[in-house]
Amino acid sequence: MNSGPSPTHGTALAVILAAGKGTRMNSDLPKVLCPVVDRPMIHFVLDAATQAGIGKKVVVIGYEKQAVRDELQTRGESDIVFAEQNQQLGTGHAVQMCREHLEGHDGLTLVIAGDSPLVQSESLKTLIEHFEKTRPALLLGTLTKDDPTGLGRIVRDDSGQFTGIVEHKDATEEQRQIKEVNMSTYLFSTPDLLWALSNLSNDNAQGEYYLTDCARLLNEAGRAVEALPVLKDCESLSINNPEELKLVDQTMRAMGYA
Repeated sequence: MNSGPSPTHGTALAVILAAGKGTRMNSDLPKVLCPVVDRPMIHFVLDAATQAGIGKKVVVIGYEKQAVRDELQTRGESDIVFAEQNQQLGTGHAVQMCREHLEGHDGLTLVIAGDSPLVQSESLKTLIEHFEKTRPALLLGTLTKDDPTGLGRIVRDDSGQFTGIVEHKDATEEQRQIKEVNMSTYLFSTPDLLWALSNLSNDNAQGEYYLTDCARLLNEAGRAVEALPVLKDCESLSINNPEELKLVDQTMRAMGYA
């Protein structure tokens, strides 16, 4: 469970990705409004960010954007603002839509998914503390998982330094033995994030802009990229269909969220 609020990190901003439809959810609701423990799941993500001491939150909306706005306005928080992604062109594109909120911000920017209600404020606090000590261009929050099937692997060199993320489908047999996985939890130095967003390409099979490519671009440019495997097992639970939604709901009830 998440503990109480931390002192606000005035220099920390969060981008919450909440534009998707969630086509496999069998629901007309935007994915982030599907309920877990009787609340739209995005509330738990915003709670964790607040408890980790993050002030301003930029919520990227797209599908049924007015419904998401209306729901979040019930929180009565002045530090939630919105960015619109009217075409779904990938996670990198979603963050590009936040540029006006990022420009002029020189602290850290946390990027997390709005459909990850089990994100833990303690994990975010640990990542923020590490970031503030080492000041990398990008710090990835990762997880060591016994069965990493389907997830992007964190590749390191012989000295343990991060060298890249390889998706499961692209991984060699050797890389598929890696247990450390990408959990789409990113802490960027905001100027480095803006630089990487400007250099993203959609030259791939899907024609989309991927946030994971920022890690590669920064690494290739000689800017420090680190990965810290501090996320908890529960944070690996994703929600892509009604069965996974039910499992997360049961897990959260067992953890005392209800």
